[in-house]
This record gives sequence, structure tokens and C-alpha cells, in this order.
Amino acid sequence: MADSNNHKPHELERRGLLFVLSSPSGAGKSTLSRMLLDADEKIALSVSYTTRPPRPGEIDGVHYHFADVPTFKKMAADGEFLEWAHVFGHRYGTPKAPVEEKLAAGCDVLFDIDWQGAQQLYQEAGPDVVRVFILPPSIEELERRLHTRAQDSDAVIADRMSRAKAEIGHWDGYDYVLINDDVKTCFDKVRQILAAERMKRRRQKGLIGFVRDLAAT
Repeated sequence: MADSNNHKPHELERRGLLFVLSSPSGAGKSTLSRMLLDADEKIALSVSYTTRPPRPGEIDGVHYHFADVPTFKKMAADGEFLEWAHVFGHRYGTPKAPVEEKLAAGCDVLFDIDWQGAQQLYQEAGPDVVRVFILPPSIEELERRLHTRAQDSDAVIADRMSRAKAEIGHWDGYDYVLINDDVKTCFDKVRQILAAERMKRRRQKGLIGFVRDLAAT
């Protein structure tokens, strides 16, 4: 009798998914994105193009692709973006070709984008998009976090706070909504969502062949 303990677990071929994390500025989406990329080798970040100048420590091609406005406009006109939007006076866009390459290689793609980008991405890719919206525990805590990270002037923070309330109003356009009152707890939930979405039947490309083989034996 064969030893069942020697049986190797199956990993069926599946379609990649587009995993979106959105939140008001300061609510935690970038922190959660970094944690996810560090913890999961099967997902890669979609590096956006932007017309804003680099912040200290940001590297072109790693954090963003930094472009001037004419270059960005030409790329948009040529259909090179899956989505793009104006955010805080600058343009941000997701390049189409690198995303398609990652999906073809069987890799999931992570998007750190706002609600406008999430909406456009869903219109473009539909069922392959999983949208997660991150809420702060309170408006007061959101403002405290923006001041604590010390990246922006008081005027910019005031603008971000004004925009945050409008962004929060789009929570119902997402598949999942999480409250980030503890980053580790929130991150655990993000990973649970990703794991469950990966296992959905419609994404298991290899399932039909596997079942046919079972029935034929």
C-alpha cells in the first residue's frame, strides 16, 4: 500500500489577479502594500507613472516612474495606461504593458491607487480585479498620522484632510472594507482576503483538466 504521506500537494495553474488597496492619504495603504510585498513573493507592485517630483529617498523606477507632463499626456493619448487620474495637482497612471507581462508570468499585481484608479481598473479588467478599501479608525487619528509622518506642509495636510472625507464616501465601490486601527490585525485580514480570492474556482485555470484526469482514472 502506498504511503499517503509521500503525496505532494497540487498547485493548480490559475489566472493572476489585480489586487487593489485604496485609502485616504495617511490611512495605511502604502504601509500595508510594503508589508504584503515583503511577505508574499507571488505578488508584485505595479509601479505607477507620476508627474509629481520625487520625495526624499524615492527612486525612479522603484517607487514611481517620474515623468514630465508632456510625456505623461502622450502616454495617455497613446493608450499606454490601464488607468490614470489627477491627484493633488499631479497626474498618476498605471502602465499597461508591465502589468500584462506580470499576469502572463502567473504573478498577481498589487495596486496602491485611489478610488478613481480603482474604478477605471475595474472597468478595464472586471472580474480579475479585487478591491480593498482601508478606513482610518477616526478622522482625528487620520490627521494625527499625517502630521506624524512629517512629509507635508500644514497646507498640504489640510488639503488631504478635506479630500479624505470625499474619498471615504466611495467605500461602497469596493469588494472589501477594512478599518485600520491596528496595522498588524489589518494586514492579517488583507492576507486572508488575498488567499481566498486566489482560491476562487473561476481563477483555477487548471481545475477542469485536473477533474477530467480524476474522472478518467
